[in-house]
Amino acid sequence: MPRTPTLDQLADDLTQGRVTARKLVADCLARIDDTSGEGARAFLHIARRQAVAAADGIDVLRAAGAAPSRYAGIPVSIKDLFNVQGQVTKGGSKVLDDRPAAASDAPAVARLRQAGFIIIGRTNMTEFAFSGVGLNPHYGTPKCAFDRRTGRIPGGSSSGAAVSVADGMAHMGLGTDTGGSCRIPAAYNGIVGFKPTASRVPTAGALPLSHSLDSVGPLARSVACCAAIDAIISGEAPRALVPASLKGLRIAAPQTFVLSGMDDAVSGDLERALSALSAAGASVDRIAVPEFDDIPRINAKAGFAAPEALAWHLDLITERGPDYDPRVLVRINRGREQTALDYLRLQADRAALIAAIEKRLGGYDVIALPTVPTIAPPIAALDKDEDFGRINLLALRNPTVVNMIDGCAISLPMHKPGEAPTGLMLAGLRGRDHALLSIAAAVETLLDARAG
Repeated sequence: MPRTPTLDQLADDLTQGRVTARKLVADCLARIDDTSGEGARAFLHIARRQAVAAADGIDVLRAAGAAPSRYAGIPVSIKDLFNVQGQVTKGGSKVLDDRPAAASDAPAVARLRQAGFIIIGRTNMTEFAFSGVGLNPHYGTPKCAFDRRTGRIPGGSSSGAAVSVADGMAHMGLGTDTGGSCRIPAAYNGIVGFKPTASRVPTAGALPLSHSLDSVGPLARSVACCAAIDAIISGEAPRALVPASLKGLRIAAPQTFVLSGMDDAVSGDLERALSALSAAGASVDRIAVPEFDDIPRINAKAGFAAPEALAWHLDLITERGPDYDPRVLVRINRGREQTALDYLRLQADRAALIAAIEKRLGGYDVIALPTVPTIAPPIAALDKDEDFGRINLLALRNPTVVNMIDGCAISLPMHKPGEAPTGLMLAGLRGRDHALLSIAAAVETLLDARAG
């Protein structure tokens, strides 16, 4: 699955007059409307008229030398979790249908608009972002970009965001990540997904899942794409992405539960990726990280997401409980199992975990592990609740580690062309986002060269 054109390539084409914003929007709409594709399931709302009008306006501004940024005119998709002025924010659910339209954009959306990006539509997602597999019984489930004949899960919760980018229906998808919701669908669909340190991008104007873990990030076609979007939505000045040197790079490759349950495809691709890094001069230390092994115990009583989601949903469940996805409702209601003492201990355990990890891994430049341990399973494999639960937990397991340590992480494609997509997750400690992106850019080039 090709990952071009990138945002920089599109920006160059717009600047040089090789393409117009109107043409980019028309091409994305044609992909969405293609009945052989996944547009009807990937999008919950298409801003057709508004996108065309915005494109015409951007083309006029660019002709006058007044485009708000070099990216102005590029169509992007917005996860249905974010407020977009004049639209109802449903969170992939039916229970918010009667809510008023948003009076203003979420800050992340507003910053994209200010840079001239064009919102092509709102993307499908797991209801209220509470799953890593991407199923949605209300609006249908978009199929993963790989092996459409079988019909594989897209990953969640930013399912439609990933499919919209992989299929060329948008050139970037704005998503959220509470336990892997940008990285899991990126891995399954062969694209790049970035989860920043949570505090860097405002979560205001997005329906919450867990205020302790929620973060906002992009799904796109390259590390440079993600870095460009991250700078915009975090309110930072644009900066050149300079790939790090791989020679002497210190990589921690945890030999913990994050490697259990790997299928042959992920195991083989991970080994080839780590071997390529070693050959390029990086120091790959396969080390025990016992703190990671303790995370299941810390989260044994439903972790942060269930009680924090329940606090937000409690009245809504009383009013509209039967209208929820039953699998999501069960997970939210697990928050009732926690006592106040449990929650306070959970917070203390997380603080101790972060301190211990920063001590153990602080001397490394990056952490490397598989994003998810398997390729995307068939949608049909999740028909039974017990299979859904098992596959969902497996998909969430590795990405959740990074949310729990308040870190940053990116998923890069590490498979060979034509094979099932697999993801290499590179992670950094909190606040090391820029260093991580530089490292990821170098690793991306290495993996692309190896695949070629």
